[in-house]
Amino acid sequence: MIDIVCMVIAFGVMTPSPNTDRSARAPAPGDDVAARGAACDVLAGVLRKHRRADDSFELAVTSLESRDRAFVRLLVATTLRRLGQIDAVLDVFLTKKPADPIIDVLRIGAAQLLFLDTPAHAAVGTAVTLAKRYHERLGGLVNAVLRRVAEKGPAIIGDQDAARLATPAWLWDSWLAAYGEPVTRGTAETHLTEPPLDITVKDSARGAEWAARLEGRLLPTGTVRCKNAGRVQELDGFAEGAWWIQDAAAALPAKVLLHALDGGVGKTVVDLCAAPGGKTAQLAAAGCDVTAVDIDAKRLERVHQNLDRLHLAANVVEADAGMWRPPAQVDAVLLDAPCSATGTIRRHPDLPFLKRASDIAVLAELQRKLLGAAVDMIKPGGIILYSVCSLQPEERRFAVESVLAADERVTLEKIPSAAVGGEIQFISRRGELRCLPSQWSEHGGLDGFYGALLRRVPNS
Repeated sequence: MIDIVCMVIAFGVMTPSPNTDRSARAPAPGDDVAARGAACDVLAGVLRKHRRADDSFELAVTSLESRDRAFVRLLVATTLRRLGQIDAVLDVFLTKKPADPIIDVLRIGAAQLLFLDTPAHAAVGTAVTLAKRYHERLGGLVNAVLRRVAEKGPAIIGDQDAARLATPAWLWDSWLAAYGEPVTRGTAETHLTEPPLDITVKDSARGAEWAARLEGRLLPTGTVRCKNAGRVQELDGFAEGAWWIQDAAAALPAKVLLHALDGGVGKTVVDLCAAPGGKTAQLAAAGCDVTAVDIDAKRLERVHQNLDRLHLAANVVEADAGMWRPPAQVDAVLLDAPCSATGTIRRHPDLPFLKRASDIAVLAELQRKLLGAAVDMIKPGGIILYSVCSLQPEERRFAVESVLAADERVTLEKIPSAAVGGEIQFISRRGELRCLPSQWSEHGGLDGFYGALLRRVPNS
């Protein structure tokens, strides 16, 4: 359900190789200790308060310059993405785990030494200073451990199964049962790589032009994949509203729906759970009469902002998608349902520490409820595109099967490969959209997404 329109997720910039992050070099921070202290605060928020990294970030970096903020983002993302590996290295040199603040200092120090090419004197020295803020005597422990990490850690890292250490057991086992070992491992390895900067061009006919202007490349599905180069707001075309940020996989559900609507011009479409508005923008740019519905007023502010920047129009409604109904039945509904978002771990490395296996059943029940509401909203003969950015089967195929079994008004339609740029690998045997992070390795991977096209039976 996550796509991004005018911002970059703060903790989505990560590392290009499964074992070392040598191209993800940190900028030289201005206030070394303050930046590392802020990183420890964000890390603690994720690991012990189960708070999203983005939610902690702004509070932690209020006094820092923009360059130091970028350093904090990189340091937190690297530490979270590589936490299993980092903790395994630290365990070799610790006889017992120290207090939480000190273990976090050690973690960010190890992340710099092992994955960010930070000089040992800088990583160790600032970590010791930071540790002394918590307890003067613990500076010596931090110094001793990190010096051993600098000396022996790279060899330990080289022998690790990075993908397995980076993935919680409940996720690994779930993917193994659903997809098998090659896909599971490929997915976990992709989550260790740097996410690309993908954009959707408002005028799809100008995709090649914008790929050239931004020194990117046009992917088979129409997404432009760019280099991760600085502040998005400063890139050519942003201010004029020529494009928005959206992962290549996140752009596919709306493409599938528009294909089923023969382009969509003049069609009435409801975008449920619409914020931050990437799919709303796709539908509006294609000429649909769009109503964007979301329960979160703050996130709807972003929908308004993005539509204004893109010079697009939609009717924006703050409402519970399960209870709200349009004044009249519509041609189509795009339901990008709330989900565990496990297909977006590469962009959100805090997710494995915030989600639990027990969350999936609760989310699946909500998804079924929202699908039932969507059926009520469409005309007989109308269509629903159900999608989630989850890799969990309960939120993908099982959710759709449950509704098909319970409601005779809808049937499953096969999605043609033409709807996804001819990329047949993204279509399952049953004709559903099935994107996995392990796919498209030749292009740099993509998020995990699922989509199903449902049609309401005529005269129902």
